[in-house]
Amino acid sequence: MVEPGAVDPSHPRVLLAKTRRVILKIGSKSLTGDAWDRLAEDVAAYRGGHGKRGARSVVIVSSGAIAHGIQKLGLKSRPKDIAWLQAAAAAGQSILMQRYEEAFDKVGIPVAQVLLTHADLADRARTNNARGALGALLEAGCVPIINENDAVAVEEIKFGDNDQLASMVAPLVDADLLLLLSDVEGLLDAGGRRVPLVRSIATEARPLAGGSTSGVGTGGMTSKVEAARRATLAGAHVVIAHAREPGILGRVVGGEDVGTFFPAVPQRLSARKHWIAYTLRPRGAILVDRGAAEAICARNRSILAVGVLGVRGTFQPGDAVSVVDPDGREIARGLCRLSPSDAARVAGQKREEDGEEIVVIHRDDLVVLPGE
Repeated sequence: MVEPGAVDPSHPRVLLAKTRRVILKIGSKSLTGDAWDRLAEDVAAYRGGHGKRGARSVVIVSSGAIAHGIQKLGLKSRPKDIAWLQAAAAAGQSILMQRYEEAFDKVGIPVAQVLLTHADLADRARTNNARGALGALLEAGCVPIINENDAVAVEEIKFGDNDQLASMVAPLVDADLLLLLSDVEGLLDAGGRRVPLVRSIATEARPLAGGSTSGVGTGGMTSKVEAARRATLAGAHVVIAHAREPGILGRVVGGEDVGTFFPAVPQRLSARKHWIAYTLRPRGAILVDRGAAEAICARNRSILAVGVLGVRGTFQPGDAVSVVDPDGREIARGLCRLSPSDAARVAGQKREEDGEEIVVIHRDDLVVLPGE
């Protein structure tokens, strides 16, 4: 029998004790009062004490720039106009970083600002540059403070949120744990009780996920569950927990039963395949027959022209596309070697005139999506 408050050695949470690199995502609604100082103390304790580097490192993905900018510009509510959202982000980002600087100076830890857009992460060369810069900052003992560059990224303001950004950063820094801090204690069941463990996101978590409860932030539980799905596929464990829980980071990595725990999948996607499936945005779709769908999902085969039924969308060779089966289900994503017109022209053909098979998407550029 396990004593109350003790860690059950048979529980999957014992895996959290091995974490060496944590992404800590905190939302705008949680950054109030003494949250900055508590966060800095938590990070310092995890790293081994004030001013210590140690073998552990932390990356923070932080919202809050727009919320601070709204106050600074004297606005009564979050603007709906894109230009005013950009203005609020620009005005508030410096305040956000000032708060982090002040809090982390007290514990002897340097911080560094990193602003990213989806375009940065969608470009492979820029992704590698970001990976190198983040690696150097962590090696230097810094805590990178990452935020979307909302002052210029119009599309990110309209559709993006930092839960998804955090899940994209996970493979970028080889994170062991993504800790999503919120204003709720975790995923709640229909009776309002915390769900301590989720093994199947599709069947256990998604039916329970609701919308955002805040008028300031944009990410609700649905977004956090999707971020958990993406991060676990990158090999990171995920915990959703309340930001105001005392010493939350240390308690989570200590295996305590707080928040909702999503274990990483046993076989993680490579950073490149995760990038293809969950960072790139599909520009079109390749429709395949049942034989091709079975070959893709069960035997890890390339998509050949003979199995293609049709093509949708406008894209360039090398762009990401969805792969759709005859039932209309998206079963994979990949980088198409052909233009839409060329793919449509060769659809159903067995071979080129020279006898070569026609590869539409090579298996090295193809990622089968988990079954829903």
